[in-house]
Amino acid sequence: MGAQLTFSTDSREDGVVLLVASGEIDLSNVDAFGGALADATRNGTAIVDLRGVEYLDSGGIHALFTYADKIRIRTGPLLMPVLTVSGLAELVDVEQ
Repeated sequence: MGAQLTFSTDSREDGVVLLVASGEIDLSNVDAFGGALADATRNGTAIVDLRGVEYLDSGGIHALFTYADKIRIRTGPLLMPVLTVSGLAELVDVEQ
């Protein structure tokens, strides 16, 4: 069994929501991740911090694509190739 997905949100002073995820995003929890993205982007732009994510499957990528026009992504070197190959890095501002 992989690392369980956990996430937290925080609102910044500028109104942007910060969604921090850690663990693995896969078929078992992609619905919860999608719900967290929906909540975070409800009133505008959100920063999605994936630096603590160890695994991101196609369902997680699809969830990110769904909100591509409302998110910015923070990631580490582990997920950067996935974001690049999927084309998401061309649509979303990605900070490494």
